[in-house]
Amino acid sequence: MIMVSNSATSLKRFISKTKLSDFAQTMMLRMVVTFILHHGRMTCSQAAGSLVTDPVHRSQVTRFLARPRWQRHDFNAPLRAAMLELETIKGRFIFIVDATLVSQSGRKTQNTFSTGNRQRRKIKKGFRYNKKKVRRKNVHSFTFGLLITPSGYRIPFQRPHYTKEYCEKRNIKRQTTAEAAADLIRDLPLPEGADVVVLGDTAYESKVVQQACDDRNYIWIFPANPERVFEEPEMEGAKRPKLRSRLKDWTSQSLKTIRLRASSGKYARYRRLSQWRVGPKQKSRVYYAYQEKQEVRNVGYVQLVFSTMKPDLKKATPDDVKILLTNAITISVTEVTELYSLRWQIELFFKELKSTLGFAQYSFHDFRAVEAWANITITTVLYLEYHRARKMKDRRLSKERRQWWKRQRIHGLCMAFRQECQAQELKFMQARLKTKGGIQKLKRLLNDAIPAEYRLAG
Repeated sequence: MIMVSNSATSLKRFISKTKLSDFAQTMMLRMVVTFILHHGRMTCSQAAGSLVTDPVHRSQVTRFLARPRWQRHDFNAPLRAAMLELETIKGRFIFIVDATLVSQSGRKTQNTFSTGNRQRRKIKKGFRYNKKKVRRKNVHSFTFGLLITPSGYRIPFQRPHYTKEYCEKRNIKRQTTAEAAADLIRDLPLPEGADVVVLGDTAYESKVVQQACDDRNYIWIFPANPERVFEEPEMEGAKRPKLRSRLKDWTSQSLKTIRLRASSGKYARYRRLSQWRVGPKQKSRVYYAYQEKQEVRNVGYVQLVFSTMKPDLKKATPDDVKILLTNAITISVTEVTELYSLRWQIELFFKELKSTLGFAQYSFHDFRAVEAWANITITTVLYLEYHRARKMKDRRLSKERRQWWKRQRIHGLCMAFRQECQAQELKFMQARLKTKGGIQKLKRLLNDAIPAEYRLAG
Protein backbone atom coordinates (compact mmCIF):
# COMPACT_ATOMS: atom_id res chain seq x y z
CA MET A 1 0.00 0.00 0.00
CA ILE A 2 0.99 3.63 -0.32
CA MET A 3 0.25 6.48 2.06
CA VAL A 4 -1.06 9.00 -0.47
CA SER A 5 -1.83 8.71 -4.18
CA ASN A 6 0.64 11.53 -4.89
CA SER A 7 3.39 9.00 -4.19
CA ALA A 8 2.53 7.50 -7.59
CA THR A 9 2.21 10.68 -9.63
CA SER A 10 3.54 9.12 -12.83
CA LEU A 11 1.03 6.27 -12.53
CA LYS A 12 -1.85 8.73 -12.08
CA ARG A 13 -0.79 10.63 -15.20
CA PHE A 14 -0.53 7.36 -17.15
CA ILE A 15 -4.01 6.17 -16.10
CA SER A 16 -5.49 9.57 -16.97
CA LYS A 17 -4.75 8.76 -20.64
CA THR A 18 -7.63 6.25 -20.51
CA LYS A 19 -10.16 9.14 -20.36
CA LEU A 20 -12.26 7.21 -17.83
CA SER A 21 -14.24 8.95 -15.09
CA ASP A 22 -12.41 10.14 -11.97
CA PHE A 23 -13.99 7.36 -9.89
CA ALA A 24 -12.97 4.66 -12.40
CA GLN A 25 -9.43 6.04 -12.57
CA THR A 26 -9.14 5.95 -8.76
CA MET A 27 -10.35 2.35 -8.63
CA MET A 28 -7.94 1.39 -11.40
CA LEU A 29 -5.16 3.13 -9.47
CA ARG A 30 -5.96 0.94 -6.46
CA MET A 31 -5.79 -2.22 -8.54
CA VAL A 32 -2.57 -1.33 -10.38
CA VAL A 33 -0.82 -0.32 -7.14
CA THR A 34 -1.89 -3.60 -5.54
CA PHE A 35 -0.73 -5.67 -8.52
CA ILE A 36 2.70 -4.04 -8.22
CA LEU A 37 3.08 -3.85 -4.41
CA HIS A 38 1.02 -6.77 -3.07
CA HIS A 39 2.55 -9.18 -0.57
CA GLY A 40 1.35 -12.77 -0.65
CA ARG A 41 -1.92 -13.45 -2.41
CA MET A 42 -3.30 -10.77 -4.74
CA THR A 43 -6.84 -10.06 -3.46
CA CYS A 44 -9.54 -7.39 -3.56
CA SER A 45 -9.02 -6.90 0.18
CA GLN A 46 -5.48 -5.71 -0.48
CA ALA A 47 -6.71 -3.44 -3.26
CA ALA A 48 -9.33 -1.92 -0.93
CA GLY A 49 -6.61 -0.66 1.42
CA SER A 50 -3.90 0.12 -1.13
CA LEU A 51 -4.54 3.89 -0.87
CA VAL A 52 -4.25 4.72 2.84
CA THR A 53 -5.87 8.14 2.47
CA ASP A 54 -8.94 6.72 0.70
CA PRO A 55 -9.75 3.17 1.86
CA VAL A 56 -12.87 1.34 0.69
CA HIS A 57 -14.55 -1.94 1.53
CA ARG A 58 -13.34 -4.96 -0.44
CA SER A 59 -16.87 -5.60 -1.75
CA GLN A 60 -16.82 -2.18 -3.44
CA VAL A 61 -13.78 -3.25 -5.47
CA THR A 62 -15.53 -6.47 -6.51
CA ARG A 63 -18.70 -4.64 -7.54
CA PHE A 64 -16.68 -2.12 -9.53
CA LEU A 65 -14.87 -4.84 -11.47
CA ALA A 66 -18.16 -6.54 -12.37
CA ARG A 67 -19.76 -3.26 -13.52
CA PRO A 68 -19.81 -3.37 -17.34
CA ARG A 69 -20.44 0.27 -18.23
CA TRP A 70 -16.90 1.50 -17.57
CA GLN A 71 -15.55 -1.28 -19.83
CA ARG A 72 -17.58 -0.42 -22.92
CA HIS A 73 -14.45 0.78 -24.69
CA ASP A 74 -10.93 -0.64 -24.68
CA PHE A 75 -9.36 1.67 -22.10
CA ASN A 76 -5.95 0.08 -22.74
CA ALA A 77 -5.93 1.21 -26.39
CA PRO A 78 -4.69 4.78 -25.67
CA LEU A 79 -2.08 3.34 -23.29
CA ARG A 80 -0.74 1.09 -26.05
CA ALA A 81 -0.70 4.07 -28.39
CA ALA A 82 1.37 5.99 -25.83
CA MET A 83 3.83 3.07 -25.73
CA LEU A 84 4.13 2.95 -29.52
CA GLU A 85 4.81 6.70 -29.61
CA LEU A 86 7.98 6.06 -27.62
CA GLU A 87 9.27 3.65 -30.30
CA THR A 88 11.84 5.51 -32.38
CA ILE A 89 13.80 2.61 -33.90
CA LYS A 90 12.74 1.40 -37.33
CA GLY A 91 12.88 -2.35 -37.44
CA ARG A 92 11.00 -5.60 -37.09
CA PHE A 93 8.10 -6.19 -34.71
CA ILE A 94 7.60 -9.62 -33.18
CA PHE A 95 4.02 -10.64 -32.34
CA ILE A 96 3.63 -13.87 -30.35
CA VAL A 97 0.24 -15.50 -29.77
CA ASP A 98 -0.57 -18.17 -27.20
CA ALA A 99 -3.25 -19.14 -24.69
CA THR A 100 -2.97 -19.54 -20.94
CA LEU A 101 -5.30 -21.28 -18.48
CA VAL A 102 -6.33 -20.23 -14.96
CA SER A 103 -7.70 -22.92 -12.66
CA GLN A 104 -11.02 -22.27 -10.90
CA SER A 105 -12.46 -24.46 -8.15
CA GLY A 106 -15.91 -22.88 -7.78
CA ARG A 107 -18.70 -24.96 -9.26
CA LYS A 108 -20.87 -21.90 -9.97
CA THR A 109 -18.09 -19.80 -11.53
CA GLN A 110 -19.19 -18.53 -14.92
CA ASN A 111 -17.54 -19.40 -18.25
CA THR A 112 -15.42 -22.31 -17.06
CA PHE A 113 -14.74 -25.57 -18.86
CA SER A 114 -12.99 -28.80 -17.92
CA THR A 115 -9.54 -29.83 -19.06
CA GLY A 116 -6.81 -32.19 -17.99
CA ASN A 117 -9.26 -34.77 -16.66
CA ARG A 118 -8.15 -37.72 -18.73
CA GLN A 119 -6.62 -40.68 -16.95
CA ARG A 120 -2.91 -40.61 -17.74
CA ARG A 121 -2.01 -44.09 -16.53
CA LYS A 122 -3.88 -47.31 -16.19
CA ILE A 123 -4.62 -48.21 -12.56
CA LYS A 124 -4.59 -51.85 -11.61
CA LYS A 125 -7.85 -53.39 -10.53
CA GLY A 126 -8.16 -53.43 -6.76
CA PHE A 127 -5.66 -50.59 -6.25
CA ARG A 128 -6.56 -48.88 -2.99
CA TYR A 129 -6.78 -45.40 -4.56
CA ASN A 130 -9.03 -46.64 -7.37
CA LYS A 131 -12.27 -45.55 -5.66
CA LYS A 132 -11.04 -42.12 -4.56
CA LYS A 133 -13.10 -39.26 -5.94
CA VAL A 134 -11.19 -36.65 -7.93
CA ARG A 135 -12.50 -33.12 -8.29
CA ARG A 136 -12.74 -32.09 -11.92
CA LYS A 137 -10.47 -29.26 -12.98
CA ASN A 138 -12.28 -26.18 -14.30
CA VAL A 139 -10.42 -23.35 -15.99
CA HIS A 140 -10.73 -19.98 -17.66
CA SER A 141 -8.82 -19.55 -20.90
CA PHE A 142 -7.30 -16.35 -22.29
CA THR A 143 -5.69 -15.82 -25.69
CA PHE A 144 -2.79 -13.42 -25.36
CA GLY A 145 -0.74 -11.60 -27.93
CA LEU A 146 2.64 -10.13 -26.98
CA LEU A 147 4.01 -7.43 -29.29
CA ILE A 148 7.76 -6.85 -28.94
CA THR A 149 8.92 -3.65 -30.62
CA PRO A 150 12.35 -3.07 -32.22
CA SER A 151 13.48 -1.38 -28.98
CA GLY A 152 12.36 -4.39 -26.94
CA TYR A 153 9.21 -2.84 -25.43
CA ARG A 154 6.52 -5.39 -24.58
CA ILE A 155 2.90 -4.51 -25.36
CA PRO A 156 0.33 -7.20 -24.39
CA PHE A 157 -3.11 -7.86 -25.87
CA GLN A 158 -5.78 -10.21 -24.57
CA ARG A 159 -9.02 -11.91 -25.65
CA PRO A 160 -10.99 -14.15 -23.24
CA HIS A 161 -12.35 -17.48 -24.38
CA TYR A 162 -16.13 -17.87 -24.06
CA THR A 163 -17.79 -21.26 -23.65
CA LYS A 164 -20.83 -22.26 -25.68
CA GLU A 165 -23.15 -21.94 -22.67
CA TYR A 166 -21.81 -18.50 -21.73
CA CYS A 167 -22.18 -17.25 -25.31
CA GLU A 168 -25.80 -18.38 -25.45
CA LYS A 169 -26.54 -16.71 -22.12
CA ARG A 170 -24.87 -13.38 -23.01
CA ASN A 171 -25.65 -13.46 -26.74
CA ILE A 172 -21.93 -13.33 -27.60
CA LYS A 173 -20.29 -14.70 -30.73
CA ARG A 174 -18.22 -17.76 -29.89
CA GLN A 175 -14.65 -17.99 -31.17
CA THR A 176 -11.91 -20.58 -31.12
CA THR A 177 -8.51 -19.59 -29.76
CA ALA A 178 -7.20 -19.48 -33.35
CA GLU A 179 -10.00 -17.11 -34.40
CA ALA A 180 -9.28 -14.89 -31.39
CA ALA A 181 -5.60 -14.80 -32.37
CA ALA A 182 -6.56 -13.88 -35.94
CA ASP A 183 -8.61 -10.93 -34.63
CA LEU A 184 -5.66 -9.78 -32.52
CA ILE A 185 -3.47 -9.85 -35.63
CA ARG A 186 -5.97 -7.88 -37.72
CA ASP A 187 -6.44 -5.28 -34.96
CA LEU A 188 -2.75 -4.64 -34.28
CA PRO A 189 -2.33 -0.82 -34.03
CA LEU A 190 0.62 -0.74 -36.42
CA PRO A 191 0.89 1.31 -39.62
CA GLU A 192 0.53 -0.28 -43.04
CA GLY A 193 3.81 -1.69 -44.28
CA ALA A 194 5.18 -2.47 -40.81
CA ASP A 195 7.62 -5.38 -40.74
CA VAL A 196 5.93 -7.91 -38.44
CA VAL A 197 6.69 -11.57 -37.72
CA VAL A 198 3.89 -13.60 -36.10
CA LEU A 199 4.90 -16.61 -33.98
CA GLY A 200 2.80 -19.28 -32.31
CA ASP A 201 2.66 -22.94 -31.39
CA THR A 202 0.87 -25.75 -33.24
CA ALA A 203 -2.58 -24.55 -32.09
CA TYR A 204 -2.24 -21.50 -34.36
CA GLU A 205 -1.11 -23.33 -37.47
CA SER A 206 -4.53 -22.79 -39.01
CA LYS A 207 -5.94 -21.23 -42.16
CA VAL A 208 -7.70 -18.41 -40.29
CA VAL A 209 -4.49 -17.20 -38.62
CA GLN A 210 -2.44 -17.52 -41.80
CA GLN A 211 -5.09 -15.57 -43.73
CA ALA A 212 -5.04 -12.78 -41.13
CA CYS A 213 -1.26 -12.54 -41.53
CA ASP A 214 -1.50 -12.54 -45.32
CA ASP A 215 -4.15 -9.79 -45.23
CA ARG A 216 -1.69 -7.51 -43.46
CA ASN A 217 1.43 -8.79 -45.28
CA TYR A 218 2.97 -10.23 -42.13
CA ILE A 219 5.49 -13.05 -41.95
CA TRP A 220 4.27 -16.06 -40.00
CA ILE A 221 6.19 -19.01 -38.54
CA PHE A 222 4.32 -21.92 -36.95
CA PRO A 223 5.12 -25.59 -36.22
CA ALA A 224 3.44 -27.82 -38.77
CA ASN A 225 1.27 -30.82 -38.17
CA PRO A 226 3.52 -33.68 -39.37
CA GLU A 227 0.44 -35.38 -40.86
CA ARG A 228 0.04 -32.62 -43.46
CA VAL A 229 0.73 -33.65 -47.03
CA PHE A 230 2.66 -32.12 -49.91
CA GLU A 231 0.77 -30.76 -52.90
CA GLU A 232 2.33 -33.24 -55.27
CA PRO A 233 0.36 -34.75 -58.15
CA GLU A 234 -0.99 -38.11 -57.14
CA MET A 235 0.13 -41.10 -59.11
CA GLU A 236 -2.55 -43.62 -59.87
CA GLY A 237 -3.02 -45.71 -56.75
CA ALA A 238 -0.50 -43.64 -54.73
CA LYS A 239 -1.00 -41.24 -51.85
CA ARG A 240 0.49 -37.79 -51.37
CA PRO A 241 3.59 -37.94 -49.12
CA LYS A 242 3.29 -36.52 -45.63
CA LEU A 243 5.66 -33.97 -44.13
CA ARG A 244 6.94 -36.59 -41.72
CA SER A 245 8.08 -38.68 -44.69
CA ARG A 246 11.24 -36.52 -44.86
CA LEU A 247 12.26 -37.92 -41.48
CA LYS A 248 12.66 -41.45 -42.83
CA ASP A 249 15.81 -40.47 -44.72
CA TRP A 250 17.11 -38.14 -41.99
CA THR A 251 20.69 -39.41 -42.14
CA SER A 252 20.88 -38.65 -45.85
CA GLN A 253 19.72 -35.02 -45.47
CA SER A 254 22.31 -32.26 -45.72
CA LEU A 255 21.93 -30.75 -42.24
CA LYS A 256 23.17 -27.29 -41.38
CA THR A 257 24.66 -26.71 -37.93
CA ILE A 258 23.29 -23.52 -36.35
CA ARG A 259 24.77 -22.04 -33.17
CA LEU A 260 22.63 -19.44 -31.43
CA ARG A 261 23.68 -17.41 -28.40
CA ALA A 262 20.82 -15.57 -26.69
CA SER A 263 22.97 -12.55 -25.79
CA SER A 264 24.19 -11.85 -29.33
CA GLY A 265 22.77 -11.55 -32.81
CA LYS A 266 20.23 -9.22 -34.38
CA TYR A 267 17.39 -10.43 -32.12
CA ALA A 268 19.22 -10.25 -28.78
CA ARG A 269 17.41 -7.07 -27.64
CA TYR A 270 14.04 -8.81 -28.03
CA ARG A 271 14.94 -11.21 -25.19
CA ARG A 272 15.80 -8.67 -22.46
CA LEU A 273 18.41 -10.80 -20.73
CA SER A 274 19.82 -10.09 -17.28
CA GLN A 275 23.45 -9.05 -16.93
CA TRP A 276 24.30 -12.58 -15.75
CA ARG A 277 23.30 -14.08 -19.11
CA VAL A 278 25.25 -11.66 -21.30
CA GLY A 279 28.77 -12.31 -22.50
CA PRO A 280 30.90 -14.47 -24.78
CA LYS A 281 31.23 -17.20 -22.13
CA GLN A 282 27.53 -18.00 -22.20
CA LYS A 283 26.81 -21.41 -23.67
CA SER A 284 25.22 -21.39 -27.10
CA ARG A 285 22.44 -23.64 -28.35
CA VAL A 286 23.18 -25.90 -31.29
CA TYR A 287 20.52 -26.82 -33.85
CA TYR A 288 20.76 -29.19 -36.78
CA ALA A 289 18.39 -28.08 -39.52
CA TYR A 290 17.32 -29.05 -43.00
CA GLN A 291 15.46 -26.65 -45.32
CA GLU A 292 13.34 -27.00 -48.42
CA LYS A 293 10.64 -25.05 -50.30
CA GLN A 294 7.55 -26.93 -51.35
CA GLU A 295 3.83 -26.66 -52.04
CA VAL A 296 1.91 -27.89 -48.99
CA ARG A 297 -1.73 -28.82 -49.41
CA ASN A 298 -4.18 -26.18 -48.09
CA VAL A 299 -1.27 -23.89 -47.19
CA GLY A 300 0.53 -22.98 -50.41
CA TYR A 301 4.13 -22.50 -51.41
CA VAL A 302 6.09 -22.26 -48.16
CA GLN A 303 9.49 -22.80 -46.67
CA LEU A 304 9.87 -25.91 -44.51
CA VAL A 305 12.54 -26.07 -41.81
CA PHE A 306 13.19 -29.39 -40.06
CA SER A 307 15.25 -28.70 -36.92
CA THR A 308 16.45 -30.68 -33.92
CA MET A 309 18.89 -30.26 -31.06
CA LYS A 310 19.77 -33.96 -31.03
CA PRO A 311 22.99 -34.75 -32.90
CA ASP A 312 23.60 -37.99 -34.81
CA LEU A 313 19.99 -39.13 -34.98
CA LYS A 314 19.68 -42.57 -36.57
CA LYS A 315 15.89 -42.70 -36.73
CA ALA A 316 14.12 -39.34 -36.55
CA THR A 317 10.53 -39.01 -35.33
CA PRO A 318 8.20 -35.99 -35.01
CA ASP A 319 9.06 -35.97 -31.29
CA ASP A 320 12.72 -35.47 -32.15
CA VAL A 321 12.41 -33.00 -35.02
CA LYS A 322 10.27 -29.85 -35.11
CA ILE A 323 8.84 -29.01 -38.52
CA LEU A 324 8.43 -25.25 -39.04
CA LEU A 325 6.26 -23.67 -41.72
CA THR A 326 6.74 -20.09 -42.87
CA ASN A 327 5.54 -17.95 -45.75
CA ALA A 328 8.92 -16.15 -45.76
CA ILE A 329 10.61 -17.82 -48.71
CA THR A 330 13.70 -15.62 -48.87
CA ILE A 331 14.99 -15.65 -45.28
CA SER A 332 17.68 -18.12 -44.29
CA VAL A 333 17.21 -21.26 -42.25
CA THR A 334 19.33 -19.70 -39.48
CA GLU A 335 17.02 -16.69 -39.24
CA VAL A 336 13.89 -18.86 -39.23
CA THR A 337 15.31 -20.89 -36.34
CA GLU A 338 16.36 -17.81 -34.40
CA LEU A 339 13.03 -16.08 -34.95
CA TYR A 340 11.04 -19.06 -33.73
CA SER A 341 13.23 -19.27 -30.61
CA LEU A 342 11.68 -15.93 -29.58
CA ARG A 343 8.32 -17.66 -29.09
CA TRP A 344 9.49 -18.62 -25.59
CA GLN A 345 9.20 -14.96 -24.56
CA ILE A 346 5.44 -15.28 -24.15
CA GLU A 347 5.90 -18.27 -21.82
CA LEU A 348 8.17 -16.10 -19.66
CA PHE A 349 5.54 -13.37 -19.85
CA PHE A 350 2.87 -15.77 -18.52
CA LYS A 351 5.17 -16.73 -15.67
CA GLU A 352 5.64 -13.06 -14.75
CA LEU A 353 1.89 -12.38 -14.94
CA LYS A 354 1.02 -15.23 -12.62
CA SER A 355 4.02 -15.31 -10.26
CA THR A 356 4.89 -11.62 -9.93
CA LEU A 357 1.61 -9.79 -10.52
CA GLY A 358 -0.74 -12.50 -9.22
CA PHE A 359 -2.89 -12.57 -12.35
CA ALA A 360 -4.20 -16.09 -11.63
CA GLN A 361 -5.15 -15.42 -7.99
CA TYR A 362 -8.67 -14.12 -8.51
CA SER A 363 -11.89 -15.72 -7.31
CA PHE A 364 -15.03 -14.26 -8.89
CA HIS A 365 -18.41 -15.74 -9.72
CA ASP A 366 -19.19 -13.09 -12.38
CA PHE A 367 -16.93 -13.44 -15.44
CA ARG A 368 -17.28 -9.71 -16.19
CA ALA A 369 -15.17 -9.10 -13.08
CA VAL A 370 -12.62 -11.58 -14.40
CA GLU A 371 -12.39 -9.68 -17.69
CA ALA A 372 -11.83 -6.41 -15.83
CA TRP A 373 -9.18 -8.10 -13.68
CA ALA A 374 -7.36 -9.33 -16.80
CA ASN A 375 -7.54 -5.93 -18.51
CA ILE A 376 -6.20 -4.10 -15.44
CA THR A 377 -3.36 -6.61 -15.28
CA ILE A 378 -2.49 -5.53 -18.83
CA THR A 379 -2.73 -1.89 -17.68
CA THR A 380 -0.17 -2.70 -15.00
CA VAL A 381 2.23 -4.23 -17.52
CA LEU A 382 1.78 -1.29 -19.88
CA TYR A 383 2.57 1.19 -17.09
CA LEU A 384 5.71 -0.69 -16.02
CA GLU A 385 6.89 -0.84 -19.64
CA TYR A 386 6.07 2.84 -20.16
CA HIS A 387 7.93 3.82 -16.98
CA ARG A 388 10.93 1.74 -18.07
CA ALA A 389 10.94 3.28 -21.56
CA ARG A 390 10.85 6.82 -20.16
CA LYS A 391 13.78 6.04 -17.86
CA MET A 392 15.80 4.59 -20.76
CA LYS A 393 15.30 7.86 -22.68
CA ASP A 394 16.17 10.10 -19.70
CA ARG A 395 19.54 11.65 -20.55
CA ARG A 396 19.88 12.95 -17.00
CA LEU A 397 20.62 9.39 -15.89
CA SER A 398 24.07 7.93 -16.29
CA LYS A 399 24.79 5.38 -18.98
CA GLU A 400 25.09 2.65 -16.35
CA ARG A 401 21.72 3.58 -14.84
CA ARG A 402 19.97 3.54 -18.21
CA GLN A 403 21.56 0.16 -18.87
CA TRP A 404 20.10 -1.07 -15.56
CA TRP A 405 16.60 -0.05 -16.65
CA LYS A 406 17.16 -1.68 -20.02
CA ARG A 407 17.64 -5.12 -18.42
CA GLN A 408 14.69 -5.08 -16.02
CA ARG A 409 11.71 -7.36 -16.43
CA ILE A 410 8.43 -7.14 -14.50
CA HIS A 411 9.82 -8.18 -11.10
CA GLY A 412 12.65 -5.63 -11.23
CA LEU A 413 10.28 -2.91 -12.42
CA CYS A 414 7.91 -3.63 -9.52
CA MET A 415 10.81 -3.35 -7.08
CA ALA A 416 11.89 -0.05 -8.66
CA PHE A 417 8.34 1.35 -8.37
CA ARG A 418 8.22 0.29 -4.72
CA GLN A 419 11.49 2.07 -3.97
CA GLU A 420 10.35 5.26 -5.69
CA CYS A 421 7.07 5.25 -3.75
CA GLN A 422 8.91 4.66 -0.48
CA ALA A 423 11.16 7.65 -1.15
CA GLN A 424 8.09 9.84 -1.72
CA GLU A 425 6.44 8.46 1.41
CA LEU A 426 9.48 9.29 3.54
CA LYS A 427 9.39 12.89 2.33
CA PHE A 428 5.68 13.06 3.12
CA MET A 429 6.22 11.65 6.63
CA GLN A 430 9.20 13.93 7.26
CA ALA A 431 7.06 16.98 6.51
CA ARG A 432 4.20 15.78 8.77
CA LEU A 433 6.42 14.83 11.73
CA LYS A 434 7.51 18.43 12.19
CA THR A 435 4.18 19.42 13.81
CA LYS A 436 1.76 17.87 16.30
CA GLY A 437 -1.08 18.26 13.82
CA GLY A 438 0.95 16.43 11.19
CA ILE A 439 1.63 13.58 13.63
CA GLN A 440 -2.08 13.26 14.37
CA LYS A 441 -2.81 13.17 10.63
CA LEU A 442 -0.29 10.36 10.15
CA LYS A 443 -1.97 8.39 12.94
CA ARG A 444 -5.36 8.82 11.25
CA LEU A 445 -3.93 7.72 7.90
CA LEU A 446 -2.37 4.58 9.37
CA ASN A 447 -5.59 3.78 11.23
CA ASP A 448 -7.66 4.25 8.04
CA ALA A 449 -5.45 1.74 6.25
CA ILE A 450 -6.89 -1.03 8.45
CA PRO A 451 -10.38 -2.27 7.46
CA ALA A 452 -13.02 -0.98 9.86
CA GLU A 453 -13.96 -4.45 11.08
CA TYR A 454 -10.37 -5.10 12.26
CA ARG A 455 -9.58 -1.78 13.98
CA LEU A 456 -9.00 -1.62 17.71
CA ALA A 457 -11.79 0.07 19.64
CA GLY A 458 -11.13 3.51 21.15
